[in-house]
Amino acid sequence: MCGRYALHANPEVLALMFGLSEIPAYQPRYNIAPSAQALIIRQNEAAMVRWGLVPRWAKDPAIGARMNNARGETVADKPSFREAYRKRRCLIPASGYYEWTLERGLKQPYYIYPSGGEVFAFAGLWERWNDLQTCAVITTEANRKMAEVHDRMPVIVSPQEYSNWLSGGENLLRPCEESVISIRRVSRAVNNARNENPLLIEPDEG
Repeated sequence: MCGRYALHANPEVLALMFGLSEIPAYQPRYNIAPSAQALIIRQNEAAMVRWGLVPRWAKDPAIGARMNNARGETVADKPSFREAYRKRRCLIPASGYYEWTLERGLKQPYYIYPSGGEVFAFAGLWERWNDLQTCAVITTEANRKMAEVHDRMPVIVSPQEYSNWLSGGENLLRPCEESVISIRRVSRAVNNARNENPLLIEPDEG
């Protein structure tokens, strides 16, 4: 799963990375949690939307609080996500994301970040409910390196597959190669979503 992530890359870098003329203004964030505003990349544009997908048929947008992730194994068939999977795909840029293990009875966060680049692009879906736009991150089983921390991970789309994913390509919902990710232990301050500063992603040896 993916419950928190960071995005602190320069918008100009993202515009170049995704082939866009501009990116909406956003503040660097180090502890983005569900229901927060998230930057997404669609076909030929970027937008800020709320993290936690609200299906078009929903009666109450509060349902989005439970829809920040979509399992890749069922996303094409599950009623909450299948229409967006067919018609409204996106990429969700992230400088890295957090996952937790239980150590001595306490939740210990780890930060997963790109080994050779500046930003991940998660496979995502977006949806429109009245005037509200929302999104979800698609997850898959963990690769062997990630499995040391958690059994799930976001689907990380390679730059060569950006266009393919956005235009409806199949067979992309799989774990990335182990070499794509690096992992480090970080401060338990991440556990409180109100904490927001660059120190959250710094190594913490405990």
